[in-house]
Amino acid sequence: MALLFPRLAFADDGPALRTDGRELSYRQLASACAHHTERLASAGLSRGDRVGVFTHPGLETMVALVASALAGVVSVPLNPKLGTRELGHILRDAAPSRVYTSQAEDVARVAELVTADTSVAVAVDLLALGESTTTPPTCELSDAPLFILYTSGTTGAPKGAVLSSRAVGSNLDMLARAWRWTDEDRLVHALPLFHVHGLALGLFGSLRVGGTLEHLSSFSPTGVCDAMARGGSMLFAVPTMYHRLAEWLEEDAAQAIAFADARLLVSGSAALPLREHRRLEALLHKPVYERYGLTETLIDCAVPASADAQPGYVGKPLPGVELRLVDELGSVLDVDDDLTIGEVVVRGPHLFSGYLNRPDATAAVMDAEGFFHTGDLATRREDGSIRIVGRRATDLIKTGGFKVGAGEVEACLLELEGVAEVAVVGAPDDDLGQRIVAFVVPRDADAPPDAAELIDAVARELSPHKRPREVRFSSELPKNAMGKVMKRALLDALEVGPSHG
Repeated sequence: MALLFPRLAFADDGPALRTDGRELSYRQLASACAHHTERLASAGLSRGDRVGVFTHPGLETMVALVASALAGVVSVPLNPKLGTRELGHILRDAAPSRVYTSQAEDVARVAELVTADTSVAVAVDLLALGESTTTPPTCELSDAPLFILYTSGTTGAPKGAVLSSRAVGSNLDMLARAWRWTDEDRLVHALPLFHVHGLALGLFGSLRVGGTLEHLSSFSPTGVCDAMARGGSMLFAVPTMYHRLAEWLEEDAAQAIAFADARLLVSGSAALPLREHRRLEALLHKPVYERYGLTETLIDCAVPASADAQPGYVGKPLPGVELRLVDELGSVLDVDDDLTIGEVVVRGPHLFSGYLNRPDATAAVMDAEGFFHTGDLATRREDGSIRIVGRRATDLIKTGGFKVGAGEVEACLLELEGVAEVAVVGAPDDDLGQRIVAFVVPRDADAPPDAAELIDAVARELSPHKRPREVRFSSELPKNAMGKVMKRALLDALEVGPSHG
């Protein structure tokens, strides 16, 4: 019998969870989970039923998510910042039998939605930590749904990706081997619990290996340093967080002592610029390791802890993951020149079960051989390491008969003086098909770099056809909750505003 959380079945007094000064041992966590599973049962919920969980950071939320897994109840994590329209869509689509939250304002919010929309009918209960003298149920690895994670909905209404306990467990085991992740590790992260990085990797991953998780309710460089100083051995963060950490440490380098016992720093959800790699290693005397995955596939590639860090690369496919690069017609690209761009397609036991209520959308991304088409573009070098260059929909720019990866141009621009952040998109162009446009956040808003010099630098460092035809300066880039730049919004912004080129 393979269990998702083995240590919870034999709970002891070792530390399990800590957040904002509150802690639970494995024994206390098991008791709290047993109490919540009793609440689920008293509400008439049983295996296979769905519950929504507003993912406000806190022990109450984490206990609810873990307890639902133990009870076989399918969690639908809800971003507390969801707008009314998107929240309504998810509640209609997932049709949870009940919604749980740790914040009273959510009760009134859902009640208003139910009143305004007769197609939504769901009760909301407040979470509270409790204790029980009973033993909580166990979650065996199976193909039954574990949770439903909603995608960002960049091409329409968000879709619910159904993930099983077998998919999650198998992927976490791959990562545990790659990262040498054990029960002796103390993981620190401030990632949201409605996202696969924060929930599946952070919370469920730490509990699966029997380690300790310190979850920060919000990110701050001081908060991360304080948590790492309490014995943190691993840090999960996204590039925006690492950028802010580097900026802060450059002002107070003495705080880097907090990372003295850290053995693995992991970045994901977007590419970490080479500049940040160099800054962080100089400040912390430790490299940052990257990984790659999606909501539907969990983690496909990771640089193993046994190897040197590979700035700019996400490592090789994890053992058990089959990965191919394919062209626009779906033909396999059997090349490892680190130049040829192809779409990443993957197959393995870690894949999602499909999109909830959307067999058409599932069929559109799964081919006849069982490979999931990610929509991400990458190159592969001779040793098999993968370099992600962007999204097919927004980052493969066809300009003047050439194919250009936006990520390569962004990486070049980030190396130039005066550039703090950058995003590159392809805009419709009657002559070129698409023209390359760079949105640049300058380090000094009052003295931005010269646009012509930026364009010339890309032409010189890469090649002339890869140079931006326009540079637009901005005070910030639009980003989602995980720090990813929302390029659709940038394309919309091209309709207005001044440009330089």
